[in-house]
Amino acid sequence: MDDLDRQILDVLRRDARTPYTEIAAQVGTSEGTVRNRVDRMVESDVIERFTVTTRTGNVKAMLEIGVAVDVDTRETTKRMAEWEEVDYAWQVSGEDDIVLVVDAADTRGINGLITRAREQDEVVNTKTRLILDEQRG
Repeated sequence: MDDLDRQILDVLRRDARTPYTEIAAQVGTSEGTVRNRVDRMVESDVIERFTVTTRTGNVKAMLEIGVAVDVDTRETTKRMAEWEEVDYAWQVSGEDDIVLVVDAADTRGINGLITRAREQDEVVNTKTRLILDEQRG
């Protein structure tokens, strides 16, 4: 991955629907080069998926989850990432092992996710942070 790939990714992070012709104009290359670079980044899993962010009025939160030391954190993270309300599932360093960024209809939905996480055998603790405001770069 080089500087041009990073510039293309920066544009796509702001708006994944940006036409390749617009990206090309912003980064100073041709539409074909942008198309080839994006295709290559998708094939090599640099770009895992294109996603949509909405302002639904839902409640967003971060669930910070600690798991037992003998647990395969990758498998637990992968399983939790499949839960419907989970937007992102990250393996992290620090006090906790997994952070879930979730989007639920209301606080009752968040509480249900907390309960679901705590019901997992490998989970030893949880912390929850409600996301109050979100700014885009």
